[in-house]
Amino acid sequence: MPLIDLDALRRAPLVREPFDHLVVPDALATAAQHAVWDHYPDIDTPANHRLEDLRPRPAFAELMSELQGREFARALGARFDLPLETMPTTITVRKYCERTDGDIHTDHRSKILTVLLYFNPEWPSPEGRLRLLRSPDDLADYAAEVPPLAGTLLAFRRTDHSWHGHSRYVGERRMVQLNYLDARPLAVLQQRAARFATHFVKDVLRIR
Repeated sequence: MPLIDLDALRRAPLVREPFDHLVVPDALATAAQHAVWDHYPDIDTPANHRLEDLRPRPAFAELMSELQGREFARALGARFDLPLETMPTTITVRKYCERTDGDIHTDHRSKILTVLLYFNPEWPSPEGRLRLLRSPDDLADYAAEVPPLAGTLLAFRRTDHSWHGHSRYVGERRMVQLNYLDARPLAVLQQRAARFATHFVKDVLRIR
């Protein structure tokens, strides 16, 4: 059986404020959550890791295949009125959150749609909960807050005002990020350059 519940995705309300987004608390059934947790890649650094640089075990690899599949793209694209199945994608995987994470930002303009899928079985901390913001400089001015609980999927349309961030948290915070990209060559190159710059800055801050 598929790991992702596409019917739950289709049922989730599309919210327009502060920018187009939907939250699916039950995107993965409990059994799928446990299987993916057990097969999560071995990661020991607090950074975004490209999927192609990892060695995922079967359940995790199956989930990644579904996330990049046409059925998921069609179901999600129908919600946002976007032809996602025609767009290139990137996937990054995280296991740990560090003190430099969470700054308010919009995603790079080369990204059309962002999907976040979380895996922590519980989240008692008030920190590290992603907030969808109304402004670029006030973390308290949020329209929605999403705890990184296992099975929760968040998808949002990237715009010049799709501000989001979270309060500082250091520790295990498992998350996969899928992005649908602008297919134009220049946009792809810009996205790669932006990712390199982000990694460089974080490396400098870690050294300090």
